[in-house]
Amino acid sequence: MRWLVPLGCVLLAACASERVVLLPATDGPLGAVLINPGKGEQRLDQPYAASVRRLGDNRLTQMSAAEVQERYGPTLKAQPKRSQSYIVYFREGSDELTPESLATFDRVKAEIKQREAPEIAVIGHTDRVGSDPANDALSKQRAATVRDALVAAGLDSRLIEVAGRGEREPLVPTADEVAEPKNRRVEISVR
Repeated sequence: MRWLVPLGCVLLAACASERVVLLPATDGPLGAVLINPGKGEQRLDQPYAASVRRLGDNRLTQMSAAEVQERYGPTLKAQPKRSQSYIVYFREGSDELTPESLATFDRVKAEIKQREAPEIAVIGHTDRVGSDPANDALSKQRAATVRDALVAAGLDSRLIEVAGRGEREPLVPTADEVAEPKNRRVEISVR
């Protein structure tokens, strides 16, 4: 779900009108926006459905893609690029990337280079083999390995947040002491 409010009306409390437009979903089903202006609830659940409030009067309307582009084109163009998530995997008990992950890592670096002001979150994980303290340390080391590789590729280390989750957030739930390759990972979120 994405919605759009003219920036001037967000910033100025004395605006004479306000418009909310539901944009089509680009990566899944369309959501809905509920608007409760005090005189009953309005539901926007179709692409380009709009709620317009002028001097206390609310009405629903339908805009076209062309109208939205004409009215809000510069605002839409200024939106930040959507976040991208990547997962790289590690050999058992180590901070060494699997050979298959090296190609993913190259895609991560390419995505970062496409962004004007990237922010990167790097979160390390382990499988359930070993003690909690050892897995906490290993997950942080895996995240640090990815951070160091990004820095070596030219990224400013101040743009990278690093954390380790140990074995607490498995991708594949397993019993304790089960070696699951998909849980030995680092998740990289590029915003």
